[in-house]
Amino acid sequence: MEAKKKEFLKDKVIHLSIDDFDVVTMVDSMGKTAFQARNLSRAAQIFDKMQADSDCVVFLTLAGSLISAGLKKMITQLIQANMVDAIVSTGANIVDQDFFEALGFHHYIGTPFVNDHELRELMIDRIYDTYIDEADLRVCDDTIAQLCNRLEPRPYSSREFIVEMGRFLDSNDDYAPFRGDSIVYNCFKKDVPIFVPAFSDCSAGFGLVHHQYFAKGPKLTIDSAADFLEITQIKLAHPDTGIVMLGGGVPKNFVQDIVVAAEVIRDTEISMHKYAIQVTVADERDGALSGSTLKEACSWGKVDTVYEQMVFSEATIAFPLIAGYAYHKKNWSQRTEKRLNRLFVGTPSHV
Repeated sequence: MEAKKKEFLKDKVIHLSIDDFDVVTMVDSMGKTAFQARNLSRAAQIFDKMQADSDCVVFLTLAGSLISAGLKKMITQLIQANMVDAIVSTGANIVDQDFFEALGFHHYIGTPFVNDHELRELMIDRIYDTYIDEADLRVCDDTIAQLCNRLEPRPYSSREFIVEMGRFLDSNDDYAPFRGDSIVYNCFKKDVPIFVPAFSDCSAGFGLVHHQYFAKGPKLTIDSAADFLEITQIKLAHPDTGIVMLGGGVPKNFVQDIVVAAEVIRDTEISMHKYAIQVTVADERDGALSGSTLKEACSWGKVDTVYEQMVFSEATIAFPLIAGYAYHKKNWSQRTEKRLNRLFVGTPSHV
């Protein structure tokens, strides 16, 4: 059985590096073509405009299985270059995939053409054409539970708890060989906030369930309202904002809603997101959020329509081109660290 499992889990997913290719000429040329190639070229130019706008706070949203698919290092390189100032994500990308790999585990190249009952017997989980060792995921779950048990039992925003995940990686040299490309770790080192508004919907949820079930006395909890307040405080402190959205779902809606939330707090009109691009394969015709256009978001007072672009493409294809374009244009070289986590120092999320 173990030999069979090793046969499935032998080829690791290798993360793309933004340094390995300069796509500027190709992406510019795509702007003279049509359909999604032209849309992608314009989206890349808008992302580059965000980098040239030194006052702009850039939000990156992550939905879908992106880290397991090989985009982790590229996202980390954007963080290191000050091209991303805050992240809003699904829990899977941050906990099950990024933190999971920072603990020394891996995702493996697989295939959708496989007997899933056999995978289940071998405790191998499948994400389309990638595999994960379920035993390793259980270690990740348990690590979150242990972290919960060590922290002060009170309400935390997801941002605040993820800071503690980064601190855990930073303080444990056993993880030094694995944490260098971790999003959680690099955001901790650069004070880049990560928000996961549906935090329990991932390995963190299993860890929290274990902690709350077995804890004697007060328990650690995640305060979703604190999440919303904290990310809104970023908008209040930095009126010029841009968003780069990979996929849709909760992260997309969460970051767009901060404009309205800021208006509720200030009781006055707040500037919409100045720049916005979204990469998605979702269709807009069913009225669902993931495929709703950025022009539609303008009707809600969330996104301006001067610099906005939808790209209907799968993220692992489109994002390396968009990110690589802005990276190699080097307009980010004049940007400074915003260290937005420092907005919340001395202000507990539960107050």
